[in-house]
Amino acid sequence: MKGEKKIYMLMTLCTLFWAGAFIAGKIGVEEFPPFSLAFFRFLVSTAIIFPIMIKYEKKDWRLKKSDFLNIIPLGMIGMFGYHALFFTALKYTTAINSSMIGATNPMITSILASLLIGEKLEIKRLGAILLAFFGVILTITNGNIEVVRSVSFNIGDIIMLIAVICWAVYSVISKKVMPKYSPLIITSYSFLVCLAALIPFVLMEKPMTYLPYVTWRGWASVVYMAVFASVIGYLVQQVSIKAIGPSKTMSFINLVPVFSIILSALILRERVTIIKLVSGAIIICGVVLNSKLKTSIEATIKEK
Repeated sequence: MKGEKKIYMLMTLCTLFWAGAFIAGKIGVEEFPPFSLAFFRFLVSTAIIFPIMIKYEKKDWRLKKSDFLNIIPLGMIGMFGYHALFFTALKYTTAINSSMIGATNPMITSILASLLIGEKLEIKRLGAILLAFFGVILTITNGNIEVVRSVSFNIGDIIMLIAVICWAVYSVISKKVMPKYSPLIITSYSFLVCLAALIPFVLMEKPMTYLPYVTWRGWASVVYMAVFASVIGYLVQQVSIKAIGPSKTMSFINLVPVFSIILSALILRERVTIIKLVSGAIIICGVVLNSKLKTSIEATIKEK
């Protein structure tokens, strides 16, 4: 249990980094085209994570050609697919719509984990996920039901939904290949695959037409997302998936709106309302309940 508590603390820290990445991403898409923003993010990430992998994995860091058949889908679906689609979606949809669609990630991951790798999806745990999802909706709408009624799907919403499905698939596939590779190797080579896949799309965006005009804020957003959201965030996430499973790991994403409220208040000086505090408490309860229920279910199975 001590090990699980440490994982919970690390995943909570990850959600803080990912909440900050949402703000950094909004700054980034103002100065970079979507594929280029993803490319420079993973260029920095790969340059950082590969030396770390070589140091800690020593002789085991080199993959055989046959091993790439397992790693390529992770890089293409989880890294290239999700980020290219996410940054593209931000060009067309609103923060409300993208946040509500992104909040379905834990549910989609749980369903896919149940279908693809046989992870049990109990009714009580599904209820905990829905509780956290309700808290996310309350956070985003600030308790105003008219906001929900006025939501309409556009091309950005559809792109965001596909991005969420890509990330859920990535989480489940990661669980299947982890017995063979360490989280550090999976993350490092997934970054490399994504970086290579982005090159032709970046060239299509004609880098020299915008690079001379990128400000320090644009580059700072790239560095932040590369170091905190990518390198640190994904490494911890991979360790968490291996330790507590994809469904429980992805449930922590529901905490992102909570930290977004805090960061908005501190950085953007936005007012924190009672509704937002209540919804934040509901989200935390849903995440904690989901974790406790999963632990109880696993303990029951082991006893049998």
